[in-house]
Amino acid sequence: MRDLFNSDFPEIHIDKPIRLIELFGGYGSQSMALERIGADFEPYFLCEFDEPAVRSYNAVHGTNFKPSDIRDVHGADLKICDTDKYFYLLTYSFPCTDLSVAGKMAGMAKGSGTRSGLLWEVERILRELYESGAELPQCLFMENVPQVTSEQNAGDFNSWRAFLQKLGYTSYLEILNAKDYGVAQNRERAFMFSFLGEVYYEFPKSVPLEKRLKDYLEDEVDEKYYLKSEKAQELISQLVESGELEADESEKKWHSDCVWGGVLKSAPTEQSVTQDGVKLRTASRRGTTAESRTCVRTERSSSRTLIPCKMNGVSNGNFLQISERTVRDVGCEFASTIPARYYKGATGNGDNMVIEMNGVIEYEKDADTRHDGQE
Repeated sequence: MRDLFNSDFPEIHIDKPIRLIELFGGYGSQSMALERIGADFEPYFLCEFDEPAVRSYNAVHGTNFKPSDIRDVHGADLKICDTDKYFYLLTYSFPCTDLSVAGKMAGMAKGSGTRSGLLWEVERILRELYESGAELPQCLFMENVPQVTSEQNAGDFNSWRAFLQKLGYTSYLEILNAKDYGVAQNRERAFMFSFLGEVYYEFPKSVPLEKRLKDYLEDEVDEKYYLKSEKAQELISQLVESGELEADESEKKWHSDCVWGGVLKSAPTEQSVTQDGVKLRTASRRGTTAESRTCVRTERSSSRTLIPCKMNGVSNGNFLQISERTVRDVGCEFASTIPARYYKGATGNGDNMVIEMNGVIEYEKDADTRHDGQE
């Protein structure tokens, strides 16, 4: 939104071929993004120290870059020239390892030696260009976790923005969520564009979310992607031996059976079950954290089954008790969600994805009993 500080700035408009400079480039997701929107660009320079990532980058983009360390890169290596003919876009999505709540949160202070502190190598490179009188990239782009602007890191990040302003950049920062842009994922990230000169920029407007996770899943999956029973058992044994997986009786029972309204089915890591013409998707307990086993589960108790549900406003965490005998006179819709931090052994604090299980269960009228919390 325009304000007193940028009301007279012209809107940014790129009308030249883009030469893309990627620092901390990985396998080139930012190149892939430009390609998908049809931008006229070329992968011009890549700095990435991980050799497999560079091989992936070259395979995807048809390039021949070599692994390199940001600490060995200098301003002259970027070979910025002919800015009247080309628009140079430099991306620097530096490691979030020491910023993320999933990491050690050691910060990004200059001289700290943390991986997130590698941001200041970008400062060194730009300073070399500036002090030598060389041309600077017309645009800088950063994507990182929201914690880059947290109270702990605000001082360092504000110092970085002040440095860019001194070089002549106008910066625009926003925290955006993937779910507001058509992706079924609750994923917040901080984005910052810094344009050389005084220009105006607005981030894209959000759009309604029309997809759920199930829209991305295939109905039929080749068996080669499933764990064979002996391989699965071997993996479970390894996890038990390493202490990563608790081997109690309920755990063993969960691995052997998945209960859906009286239907017992062996459960791979993810599976589809067809019941009365309704396709159900479920995630097994295998590989989840101990917290998830108490948060989302299906329990069997003698002749009745408890299913975590949302029904008629009942919140997640409650259980619907139904008879295992099928009585076909009443239908009950149910749905349950599993936060991603409980799935596949994840231990982060963000609910960045849910796995939805929904379908129809037929049950006995007098067996509809709600149970708050766990059994």
